[in-house]
Amino acid sequence: MALIGGVVRHNQGIQGNQANQGSDNYKGLKRKNMKHEELTHKIIGCAMEVHKHLGNGFQEVIYQRALAHEMDINNIYYEREKEMPLQYKGFEVGTRRVDFFVEDKIMVEIKAIVNLEDVHLAQAMNYVEAYKMDVGLLINFGSKKMQFKRVHNNKILNKANF
Repeated sequence: MALIGGVVRHNQGIQGNQANQGSDNYKGLKRKNMKHEELTHKIIGCAMEVHKHLGNGFQEVIYQRALAHEMDINNIYYEREKEMPLQYKGFEVGTRRVDFFVEDKIMVEIKAIVNLEDVHLAQAMNYVEAYKMDVGLLINFGSKKMQFKRVHNNKILNKANF
C-alpha cells in the first residue's frame, strides 16, 4: 500500500505487472493520515466476503445488494444510492448517487469491471472532494481478485498538514 496523489493504493490480489505499480506496505506512511481506518477495514472485509462467495462476473447491482446484506450482518450503518447535490461556486449544478454512504463518514463507489482504470480513480477522488468527505473507497468486484483503493480528499489533507 502506498500514498500516491491522495490515494492509498491497495493491490490486494492484483496479478502480473500491475502488482508493482504503486504498491508498498505501511512503511513510510503517516498513520495519523489514515482517517477512519477501522471502519474502512470493516467495509473492505465485508467486500472480500462478498467476493469470496460470488466471485466475479455479475452486474454491479448484484454486488451492491450483497455488500448491503454483509454490512447489515456486521452492524455497519449505511445509506445506499444516496443522492447528493454537486455544487460549483455555491451553485447546484446537478446531483450524483453515491453507491454507499457509510456511517456519514465514508463514500463507497462500487465497480464490476475487468480492471480499475485511472478514470475510475479520478471519479472517486472527485466525489470525496465534491462531498467534502475525508475518505472514500473504490471497490471492484469484476476482476478475478477483488480490487480496492482507499481515496483521500487532498484538500482536507493539505489543510490538516499545515
